[in-house]
Order: sequence, then C-alpha cells, then structure tokens
Amino acid sequence: MKNIIVLFVIATALSACKKESKENKLKTMDWLVGTWENKSDFGELQESWEKVNDSVFQGYSYMIKGKDTLHSESIAMEIKDEQVLYVPIVKGQNNDQPVVFLLTKQTPKQLVFENPNHDYPKKIVYNQITSDSLVAVISGTQRGKASSDSFPMKKKK
Repeated sequence: MKNIIVLFVIATALSACKKESKENKLKTMDWLVGTWENKSDFGELQESWEKVNDSVFQGYSYMIKGKDTLHSESIAMEIKDEQVLYVPIVKGQNNDQPVVFLLTKQTPKQLVFENPNHDYPKKIVYNQITSDSLVAVISGTQRGKASSDSFPMKKKK
C-alpha cells in the first residue's frame, strides 16, 4: 500500500510539472498580445495577437499600401505534444496551406521559430525591445544567398 501511495504522489508531481511547464511557456509569450504596427514608405504593416486559451495564440498580419493589400497571413501559435508551434497561412503562397515552424529558443524577451525545410523564411524571431516595441526578423536563403528582413513595430494604443 505504501508503494502505491508513493507512486501516486510521484505521478501527481510529474503531471503538475508538465502542466506548469506548458503554462510557463505561454505565460512568457504574453508580451506579444496586442496590435503592433509599422508605417514606412513600403506601406503599413500591422500584426495582431490574442491569447485564445492556455495553449493557443491567434494572430493576423497584413501589409497595405494605399488601398492595396500587399501581404496577409493568419497565424496560430499553439502547443501540441508539449511543443510550441508557429503555424502561418499566407494568402497566395504554399497553395494557401499552413507551414509549421517549431519553437527552438525561448527567453522572456525572445521567441525563435524554425523550419529548416521551408524555402523562405527558415527562421522567424520576435524580440521584445520594450513593453511597447518589438522587432520581428525573418531569415533564410533566397536565390542562393543568405537573406533577412527586419520589421520593427510599436504597440498600437
């Protein structure tokens, strides 16, 4: 009987650790929630994130210039099998099918997602600069050369 109680206590503790780990991963991403924008000569970039529940963030990003939409994508950031996935669907690319990027590095102010098998980008990085500013960087190889694009954004009030 003693052994059964000990096993039960150990199983409960391990289960609690897994749940805490999952919640902590998402808790450190809360700074991403909100609407972010960048206005430049290239157009207006806007990216919005909301926390749907304990295992899903939903995002949407678009770039417009004048009345033209140059780029739009919907994004899910979700936990599956204890891994955090970044799953964008870019309108007009990849037959409008999702591409999966895996969270490979996470700090309280940085999220790094990678998919080495994707054409471009292979890496997506979000860096929190201050509570109301971030820089998103996409990188990979284009036409045989290393390439990256940086998108500084301010939180919309």
